[in-house]
Amino acid sequence: MNKENKQTTSERRNFLKTVALGSAAGIMGLSVNELNAATPYETPSYAKAMAPVKIKSIKAIATAPAGSNLIVVKVETTEPGLYGLGCATYTQRAFPVVTAIEKYMNEFCVGRDADNIEDMWQAFYVSSYWRNGPVLNNALSGLDQALWDIKGKRAGMPVYQLLGGKTRFAVPLYAHANGRSNEQIIESVKRFMSQGFKHVRIQSGSYGAGIGEGSKTPEFKAEGFGAQSDGFMDEQHYVRSTIKLFEAVRKEVGDEVELLHDVHERVQPMELIYMCRQLEQYRPFFIEDPLSPENTHWWKQLRASTSVPFAMGELFNNINEFVDPMVNHYFDFIRIHISQIGGITPAMKVARLGEWFNVRTAWHGPGDVSPVGHAANAHIDLAVWNFGIQEGGYFFRDTEKAVFPGCPTNKNGYMYINEAPGLGVDIDEKEAAKFPINNRAPGWTVRRYDGTIIRP
Repeated sequence: MNKENKQTTSERRNFLKTVALGSAAGIMGLSVNELNAATPYETPSYAKAMAPVKIKSIKAIATAPAGSNLIVVKVETTEPGLYGLGCATYTQRAFPVVTAIEKYMNEFCVGRDADNIEDMWQAFYVSSYWRNGPVLNNALSGLDQALWDIKGKRAGMPVYQLLGGKTRFAVPLYAHANGRSNEQIIESVKRFMSQGFKHVRIQSGSYGAGIGEGSKTPEFKAEGFGAQSDGFMDEQHYVRSTIKLFEAVRKEVGDEVELLHDVHERVQPMELIYMCRQLEQYRPFFIEDPLSPENTHWWKQLRASTSVPFAMGELFNNINEFVDPMVNHYFDFIRIHISQIGGITPAMKVARLGEWFNVRTAWHGPGDVSPVGHAANAHIDLAVWNFGIQEGGYFFRDTEKAVFPGCPTNKNGYMYINEAPGLGVDIDEKEAAKFPINNRAPGWTVRRYDGTIIRP
């Protein structure tokens, strides 16, 4: 190409660029010079990307300021002072999670780009070949939440903003009303209603076991069978007493509060169907964890047998376990434990899928989740349209607030987060060290009268 042709080509390109800019400027109400300044040829300062940061180190912080073992992942970066926190709490098996974080995760992640959350999640998830169990999933959840915390801090925004912004002003909670008699439970429900709660879970006796009124001493303890700390359950008594409990609470407090109940997978499917049919008249908001992982083949019959809404997924360990039940409308609320499923990244995928099938969220939020984990729950709750309810009603103790500055707060039945960038919760490592973890976490062994273990 000769010099004259080169000049002609260059002039033509400049002409076309000017015409294009002129047209765009006219549409946008800008001068060509103003638009030219905003094109990729000269990126304005507000649009320039931040320099990447690398992961410098990862460690586990173990603490028990309220009695339950809590594990937090701390991800430090090459940017001085920039770190992220994530909840990796597996109360019953805390020490293996600490080992997984410090002996494996640190070496795996150091030097990687802290911004590439999805890639980091996928890499950690498949790098051991076998899919993660709860120990590695909890470690991964802590890493994932910590990376979202870092990203929010780098952006100068709370994490919910990175997930799409708020769809509600705060997070509605459900509280736990428990007792040894229906009268005790009714008084507890009234107390929570006076505090502003519109949703209350009602349980009789120990958590999910339904000991309640009329219970008898199990013979297996007298026989010296099993451990002295083992729980017991009479399934028939549980079914009868739960129906009576709903009847008594509804009669006393009316329809001004939504009632929930947790079966904890401890009833045989046919007994569960009978119980749910009887409960329909009392309009439960949902019945939680109706089927054990071994009985998921009962879902089709269960769903066809009753109109009671169900919440499920607390024991699900793999994100793929949610797909078929949600597509088939087997349950109505997604009962995810964020650190069991692997963090914010997979939980958001399940939540978004739920929107297409009219399945709402109801994240697991008990007392043995760290304030960092509660904050992670809340950030998703604020962002997803198909939010249902959040387990809560839990007020952090002074010891927890000292260890975790920036804890979420509860008011009038709602959870409010700290609006700081990231997840909004920090950790005081010196305070955390005052409350070491232990191996005395409560077990989940429940037996029938003859000593047979009932699976949760």
